[in-house]
Amino acid sequence: MDEINVPNVVITRLPRYYRYLEELMDEGVERVSSSELSERMGVTASQIRQDLNHFGGFGQQGYGYRVDFLHQEIARILGIDGVNHIILIGAGNLGQSLAKYTNYRKRGFLIEAIFDKDPEKIGKPVQQIRVSDIRDLPGYLKTHDVDIAAITIPKEEAVKVAEVLVKNGVKAIWNFAHTDLKVPPDVSVENVHLSESLMALSFKVKERRKKETE
Repeated sequence: MDEINVPNVVITRLPRYYRYLEELMDEGVERVSSSELSERMGVTASQIRQDLNHFGGFGQQGYGYRVDFLHQEIARILGIDGVNHIILIGAGNLGQSLAKYTNYRKRGFLIEAIFDKDPEKIGKPVQQIRVSDIRDLPGYLKTHDVDIAAITIPKEEAVKVAEVLVKNGVKAIWNFAHTDLKVPPDVSVENVHLSESLMALSFKVKERRKKETE
């Protein structure tokens, strides 16, 4: 199965499957049908089957899915069955919050270095990681394998940092800056614009209020 050609909308649902399967494992559930998984997730059973069929199906008619096996296979598909080496650019409030989120390590994401330009932050530890000077970033990239770089700095600086990352071989950027980075086709960028998500939620609140007053 060619996983490169899987629709992006399917990929975005896989982490949800992974999370719900993890909950089932914690509850001691060994097998689950697409219908049972559908009730938990709010996704139709046919959609679940279609999504998983992109990767081979994994289930048996009338028998359902073995929870631990499907959980393991989705981890493999997502690339979280091993270790992903992450660096963090920006040791401000958001950067420090990301560094302190313990579930990353559980899922194989290891933050191994943090960089900032603020003299007040350089040299100080964040979750036992000493903050390095951003000027040392190119040298670090030349001597370390980096799978993902997370950017949590202002957009003006983010563009320049992204250029440094790409120039030194980083192929995946987790972008929290308020700008859409322009990178070569072989570099993947996942944009996390928190304000845009909040504005989308605001729209839903507005629409709900409108219906209540009609």
